[in-house]
Amino acid sequence: MKVQIMLRILFRLLRTRKANAAELARETDVSERSIYRYVEELSIAGVPIDIIRGRKGGICLPDTYRLPSNFFSKEEYAAAVNALSALYEQLPDEAVRGALEKLTRQEKADAHDLSLSGNILVDSGTWGDAYGFSDTLKFLESATEARACVDMTYVDREGTVSRRTVEPHLLIYKQNIWYLYAWCRKRENFRLFRVGRIRGARDTGETFERRHFERADLPLKFRFEDRELVRLRLAVQKSALPDVEEWLGMNSVRRGGDSFIAEAEVPGGEVLLSKLLGLGSGIRVLEPASVAAGLRERAAAVCSLYPSEQTACQQEQ
Repeated sequence: MKVQIMLRILFRLLRTRKANAAELARETDVSERSIYRYVEELSIAGVPIDIIRGRKGGICLPDTYRLPSNFFSKEEYAAAVNALSALYEQLPDEAVRGALEKLTRQEKADAHDLSLSGNILVDSGTWGDAYGFSDTLKFLESATEARACVDMTYVDREGTVSRRTVEPHLLIYKQNIWYLYAWCRKRENFRLFRVGRIRGARDTGETFERRHFERADLPLKFRFEDRELVRLRLAVQKSALPDVEEWLGMNSVRRGGDSFIAEAEVPGGEVLLSKLLGLGSGIRVLEPASVAAGLRERAAAVCSLYPSEQTACQQEQ
């Protein structure tokens, strides 16, 4: 009985995205207190349900959320569809019909998640797309086009969670990362949000008037302006050549003896060292010496995490 009620709550929220505890209590024939308990258990299970206080609040499921592709096995999926179909024939309940439509649509959407914009085709899925990065991107694209205000939960690089109401103006794709450029009502200014750090988002039902901004206002340097630029010179092996060409641009690479030489002015710091570490033994830093020294220190720190078998035995003794 408990699982059935939790599923009814979940399917109801998948259909309407928002409901109040009194409505859910009437539909499931339990107390409002029990509804909140079931909602809490759904949240613990990984469903990103929000409880919003106030006159326009309620129990909400983000518009960006859908059931993970591995939520059901193929056999479980077929059984669920058949069961809901049979139930709807005997009891034509709107919640059952909505759940059935939701499952049917998702089967088609799970095949592959590509978004098409004009003459550009983008596979926006990520390796860890269990929480629907592609759906978040599509939702933000629609909200930007419709000038719809978005209520979202955002997690910054330090792990701080905040609730924002934003007016989405522009989606930006740079260096394989999607960003949302939006007016933040909390900060009363334009802000740049990394789409992958948006935990959940929903349409508030309110629209906005676009605010004027110039291209020069866009923070396309992504905080690089406050970092020291270094003149990087690399010896590149053929195995790493495609990655370096895509990173620095083909015009920054030339042949130099048995390898290739890449030169470019780039922001220094931890981001650069992490990028160079990712290229492994396919590159060697020729200049500047400070970057080479930093890379050597971090490579040594990584090696210390994986001692050889002989070293590990000596440490145990």
